[in-house]
Amino acid sequence: MEVNKSIFKSYDIRGIYPSELNDEVAFNIGASFAKLAGAKKIAVCRDARLCGPELLQALAKGVISEGVELCYIGQLPTECLYFSVGNYDFDAGIMITASHNPKDYNGFKMLKKSEDGNIRIVRGKALLDFLNAKEFDRKDLIELDKKDILKDYLNHILSFVELDQINPLKVVVDASNGVAGKIVSQIQDKLPIEIIPLNFEPNGDFPNHSPNPLAEGSTKQIAQKIISEKADFGLIFDGDADRVFLVDENGELIKADATLLILAKHFLEKNHGGTIAYNAICSKSVPEFVRTWGGKSVRTQVGFVNVQDGLIKNNGIMGGELSGHYCFKDYFYLDSGMVAMLVLLQAISKDGRKISEIIKELSPYAKGAEINFEVKNKEEILEKVKKKYSDGEQDFLDGVTITYKDWWFNVRPSNTEPVLRLTIEADTDEILKEKQAELTKIISK
Repeated sequence: MEVNKSIFKSYDIRGIYPSELNDEVAFNIGASFAKLAGAKKIAVCRDARLCGPELLQALAKGVISEGVELCYIGQLPTECLYFSVGNYDFDAGIMITASHNPKDYNGFKMLKKSEDGNIRIVRGKALLDFLNAKEFDRKDLIELDKKDILKDYLNHILSFVELDQINPLKVVVDASNGVAGKIVSQIQDKLPIEIIPLNFEPNGDFPNHSPNPLAEGSTKQIAQKIISEKADFGLIFDGDADRVFLVDENGELIKADATLLILAKHFLEKNHGGTIAYNAICSKSVPEFVRTWGGKSVRTQVGFVNVQDGLIKNNGIMGGELSGHYCFKDYFYLDSGMVAMLVLLQAISKDGRKISEIIKELSPYAKGAEINFEVKNKEEILEKVKKKYSDGEQDFLDGVTITYKDWWFNVRPSNTEPVLRLTIEADTDEILKEKQAELTKIISK
């Protein structure tokens, strides 16, 4: 069996179906994960992608071939798998998803209970040492054991909020034709708000826009709906619903580090002195506001696994990053788009202002979007940047971050591509534009 090793990523497994990731590869991934996890019982879940049923069968056969019990919990958000592993007697779990990738992709997110009792994400590359060419028998479909987790799961996510503290808001929710609509539909009647649904029907063709809310054009539909319906704001989920983004009353997508602050304030009011985790490219307003609100903050490398690790090690209460992942101590230190949605409803209700007004207060600096540069020698350019800005305060948590009195920037290398990623924040738009042009010239040279 020839396996394209490039599908084994830093945090998960993703590839184009069936050219890079096919049923035979899925079978062997199932068998390999069963061995790596040392599990007796594994939960499996899938999103709305069209090849999900085929990959489910192949993966299940692989797991079972190692003498491991497997249980299917359904076509649901990734966080439902997290809940199942955290709440029941499963040792590990596999989510069949390519998250926000285009429709031709699929993949696997894997997790297992660790010795400290916490649930840890299993990195995709970790499976490479366990792969072998077991022969895949594709003849017969197998009957999967199933478990209905919805009642327990819904009770758990609703426990994060006080429903009587949520105002009768008018909210547009875009499920992106992924799996978020299934859950929002289940809790809609329990919420004292009017939900205007968009793309609630799961459809792996993603006919209305990309399953990635950050892709160009993805928020056009929800923005138009918010304005035409005169809604208070909107929420847009990605394909497997583990990420959620806030859209204000004018149809403007809100940066996730500002949304993190709305969530952080809510949790710090309930857990005074608690710790909030954030990553190295979030706005410096995050630790500043957290400190003002009486909390502590921990800065991590980019990537949800790193934010989760920082949260666990520092006994934090919640964390988040610019990709729209928000994790919570009381959700097994894992990310939940639904918990984030519910808490936002309560926090925004309490504040009482329009979203644009809240965000203006929480975004005092000028911050540019991340810029990607394709380069031939990442390390050489990083050294050049360090030397050029040697008079700034430098740290090397993730790539290099260099801080001055009125601006800072981060340059970090991609783990998988010949790419450098640049983030800049400044006190003013003028400084931001000046430094973007300056650094672009240096990195591109």
